[in-house]
Order: sequence, then structure tokens, then C-alpha cells
Amino acid sequence: MATQDLKFSQALLRAWKVVAPEKDMAPIKIGDPIPNVPVKVFDGTSLQDISMGDFCATGTIVLFAVPGAFTPACSARHLPGFLEHADALKAKGVDRIACIAVNDAFVMSAWCRVNQACGKVLMLADGNAEFAQAAGLSSDASAWGMGIRSQRYAMVIKDGSVQHIFVDPPGAFEVSAAQHVLKYL
Repeated sequence: MATQDLKFSQALLRAWKVVAPEKDMAPIKIGDPIPNVPVKVFDGTSLQDISMGDFCATGTIVLFAVPGAFTPACSARHLPGFLEHADALKAKGVDRIACIAVNDAFVMSAWCRVNQACGKVLMLADGNAEFAQAAGLSSDASAWGMGIRSQRYAMVIKDGSVQHIFVDPPGAFEVSAAQHVLKYL
């Protein structure tokens, strides 16, 4: 990725504002159950609805969120890190690795194919930001014409509840990286 693209991405992330959760919607924390919110997956043929509560109900899942598919830092660093460390994550007991973003299922499917991530990382589409909002992890990128998005984070989920959560502050990319998550497995 060009330095210019990375600088733009960093400026974009710094401009995003974390959206204050609704009164009843504090940010998700260790021990909390995963919100049972529907997301979508495009399998190349049809749209599939997936309940996040059901998807995360059994096993160990690493879920990481990106502000947007095809955005500079997400494409150059975040997703590639999880692809590079997929085998190491699985060796540490992770059953599934999933990426979620406030994009539609077709965009997430295309991003999966372009990055040769299919079969390694399941791409979950939170098109209406329902999961991001239910988890208290949404952010406002309206200043950049991107509307409500997800904060950048990673979670380790075991049998439906959050075991670890790593939320990067706006403009940062450190604690949600695959290498950081590996240290906690």
C-alpha cells in the first residue's frame, strides 16, 4: 500500500467519532454474551442470514471488526494479519475466525475473494450497523461520507461470551491486530 493511502487512512480514522451508546447500551465487556443480532453472508450464490448469538454459541471464535472493507488500513494491515496468523490462531484453539464490517454482504464477499481469505476468515456483513450498535462499538464517520461504522476491535469469544476484547482508539491500529490477540490465547 502506498504511504499516501496509509496516511489518508490514519487521518480518516482520527476524524471518526465514537458514537455514545444508547442509555441501555454500554460497550460490551468481558463476560457479556454476544448480542443476538442478525448479520448476512453471501456464499457466492445466495444471501444467508446468521444470528450472531447462534454463530458464537459454541466453540472459540476470534471476531475482528474493521471500519470498512477495501479501506486502506483494513486491507493493508488488519485483514492480512489475521490471514497470516490464521494457522497460529487455530493451533491455540480457535475454531472460527470472522471479520465483521458495516458493509453489505456482496462487498464483504468480494473483499474475501480479492484477499484470498475465503475458507480462512468468514466475512460477516453488518450492513445496518445493528451489531456494532448492539455491542456499543459503533463510530460516526459521517464527516467522511461513510455514516455509522464499527470501531476497530477484536474479540475472543468462547461459548457465546466475551473472553477478551481489544478496542483500538480512533486512528490507532495496535490492540486489535492478530499478533496481539495471539498473546491472549
